[in-house]
Amino acid sequence: MEITPPIAIILLSNTGWQTARKLQELYPESLTHGLAGRVEGADLTFQQTAQHLKELYQSSTPIIGICASAILIRCLAPVLMDKNTEPPVLSLGDTGTVVVPLLGGHHGANEKAAEIAKHLKAVPAITTASDLQFNIALDSPPPGLTLANPEHMKEFAARLLQGEKVKLLGDNQWLEQSDLPFSTEADLTIEVTTRDIPGDAGKLVYHPRLISVGVGCERSCDSEELISLVKSTLKENKLSPLSVGGIFSIDLKSDEHAVHEVARYFGVTARFFDAKTLEAEKDRLINPSSVVFSEVGCHGVSEGAALAAAGRTGMLIIPKVKSKRATMAAAISELPINPSRTGKMQGKLSVVGIGPGQEPWRTPEASKLIHEATDIVAYGLYTDLLGKAATGKIRHDFDLGEEEKRVRYALDLAAEGKNVALISSGDIGIYAMATLVFELIQIEEKPEWDRLDIQVTPGMSALQAAAARAGAPLGHDFCTISLSDLLTPWEAIEKRLKAAAAGDFVVAFYNPVSKKRRTQLHAAKAILSEHRPATTPVIVARNLGREDETVKILPLADLDPEKVDMLTLVMVGSSESKITSTNSGLKSWAYTPRGYAGKMTLSKKEF
Repeated sequence: MEITPPIAIILLSNTGWQTARKLQELYPESLTHGLAGRVEGADLTFQQTAQHLKELYQSSTPIIGICASAILIRCLAPVLMDKNTEPPVLSLGDTGTVVVPLLGGHHGANEKAAEIAKHLKAVPAITTASDLQFNIALDSPPPGLTLANPEHMKEFAARLLQGEKVKLLGDNQWLEQSDLPFSTEADLTIEVTTRDIPGDAGKLVYHPRLISVGVGCERSCDSEELISLVKSTLKENKLSPLSVGGIFSIDLKSDEHAVHEVARYFGVTARFFDAKTLEAEKDRLINPSSVVFSEVGCHGVSEGAALAAAGRTGMLIIPKVKSKRATMAAAISELPINPSRTGKMQGKLSVVGIGPGQEPWRTPEASKLIHEATDIVAYGLYTDLLGKAATGKIRHDFDLGEEEKRVRYALDLAAEGKNVALISSGDIGIYAMATLVFELIQIEEKPEWDRLDIQVTPGMSALQAAAARAGAPLGHDFCTISLSDLLTPWEAIEKRLKAAAAGDFVVAFYNPVSKKRRTQLHAAKAILSEHRPATTPVIVARNLGREDETVKILPLADLDPEKVDMLTLVMVGSSESKITSTNSGLKSWAYTPRGYAGKMTLSKKEF
């Protein structure tokens, strides 16, 4: 299911902050985007207004600009292509007295204009003709209803505005409560139906999502087989695919690729029921099977899932149909099917590294997965670092030292059908939680964990952040070593230290010290000092990406392990690492040459 990005509130000056804060009261997940050098305290900053607005628009981000409408129009004009896919774009003045929906009027802009106007006690400047005259946007039906022929909307609306009447076939409250000029003797027609019928310039066809499709298949069934079975069966029964409200199956199939592919094909979500719920539909099955019952605990998967999704007042309209390795059935519900409230989704566990802390260092993929998640599992400080990105999520905070408990909880929560984000600072795959996820899955062998949709996304590690802040110390071969002997014997750590020292690697130390563990960094310094000069540059980086960040470059001889804590990364250069400086702020930089300068010198000599 497509997830809409958080609303972007655009600020070009500090004078719009009062209106911006009121907008964030209305839309808590929204983010403020401020022009660098002119706006202070925004969630995100940008340098080029036009480029930033175009990127937001092209990523389908709803935009509310606290600025002149002309600015938004000029900036977005080069990327305006298809009115059917544009996101909502609105403008307000600094005082928020007038709300103007500029683009995406029938994709949420008109609705948001009305919401904002009510919240701010402002005037909504809605100019869409059909909205104003008939109190309805015919090309923007509510959830659960789809316009089958939007290409005919323009001519149909023009005839309405010229005074023609319209005949309504079928029932729908949204249409019935409008101010459309209904008449049984009209030439124009609006039909609401699950049948697959054509529309034209004189007839708009709306399909309510009343059909639940239940599916079953053998393990690793080809997705094309299942898609073809559902498509052809609907076609044979003259049912519109736009009336499919969801694809449903038993929870044992929640990890089945074919089931998710057929759901994607029909633009809906796949949802799942346990065997007990499906068995409750036994008395309504047309094709109960004792064989199926012996295998999965219910007498019918496809018929049972279709009926369970349609509810007790629904009825089976297509009994079980079989292909070589798959089955499907369909039921019809009295009300549009809301998949988010029917069955449960395949559990998802996103294993997310959020970087050192600040939002600009968080990857877009990590931000997307956090936005999609319903629940966040993390050490409490990491969730705090997310700021507004955690708004609206259910927090499950754990203390330091509870790593295994934390991962088990995240896996179990996802197995309940939740979308869970397991969060760690830095890169979650480097000395962090990702490895524990897979270790526990292998050891425990829990079927419910095996069916999860698991995605690991990287974050900027402290290693990368420290190197970038200091210059380019990782320009040649390097390694990382954790000095924590909580899980690794000191003998093994010492062996690796000696190997890294002998190999002349740049070495980044994670977990250098703790309150109870003070000797390891002293030992590491002594081992490295045997193989590289006392002037070797050392980077001591603390609280990277946060307000109290400090990054110091000092010679190895001056490294004092007693001034290092768990929030610090220590990076020791190789014997080739150097320090240079620039005039701007008398800044020192550490770098490890890889030989490029030597090659350039050699090339000049050759010629």
